[in-house]
Amino acid sequence: MTVYDAIILAGGAAKRLGGADKPGIRVGGRALLDRVLAACADASTTVVVGGRRGTVRPVIWTREEPRGSGPLAALDAGVRRTAADRVLVLSADLPFLGPGAVGALLDAAGEGQRDGALCIDQQGRDQPLVAAYRAEPLRRELALLAAEHGGLSGLPLRLLTQELDLARVEADPLASFDCDTWEDIASARARIREHGAVLDEWITAVKNELGIDLDVDTGVLLDLARDAAHGVARPAAPLTTFLVGYAAAKASSEEGGDGATAVAEAARKAAALALRWADENETQ
Repeated sequence: MTVYDAIILAGGAAKRLGGADKPGIRVGGRALLDRVLAACADASTTVVVGGRRGTVRPVIWTREEPRGSGPLAALDAGVRRTAADRVLVLSADLPFLGPGAVGALLDAAGEGQRDGALCIDQQGRDQPLVAAYRAEPLRRELALLAAEHGGLSGLPLRLLTQELDLARVEADPLASFDCDTWEDIASARARIREHGAVLDEWITAVKNELGIDLDVDTGVLLDLARDAAHGVARPAAPLTTFLVGYAAAKASSEEGGDGATAVAEAARKAAALALRWADENETQ
């Protein structure tokens, strides 16, 4: 597993959103910042540059000096709190960024003697806040820019990226989709409710809300709900899945076993019962 630290920039003014608290805006029931934190959950250290708030997992908080002095100053403040050889750098408004894109960036950043890797969007534009950098050249160039310009306040990110040898990564087309306007927020919310994604998004949101860190086979539970609804009665579906969850939690607590395995075993037993129930109805 690649060892890396993550820096998330969450302190912008969000002028195109009327000054709204952009990292806290919810898409699919989860704050934008929490969605980004989920994508880099295996980072050794996660630094968020911005105002403190409740988050889905613990992070280190810091601020650029002076506040509001731009992304390069914020990046410099974040780098000072990291120690890993590779640093993942993300903005806090990426609703569709996933672990796959993060892994692709880290892999590309580790190839050869490159200084890092960044995503390119669907129009082929560089996205320096969806990127992974080697820490040594990143720190070096930040220091050189600060010396050359008398500080980093107000400087554009391109001054940094044009000095670094960076690989370009074509990840998932939506990985670098960011939310700068209310139209972007509306588009992200609509995409999440599309048929192919809504179930996974809902389950993730529920687990986040309930503080559950458990990967289960949702197909098994859906099959169980279908069997219970068809073989017994429609209201049996939600009640049965609730009882399966309760039984799995009880078994896992008493026996000290794996939660996902306990869910699968409880679902197997309940599904077999539902099929036996249906068989009895058919033979009457």
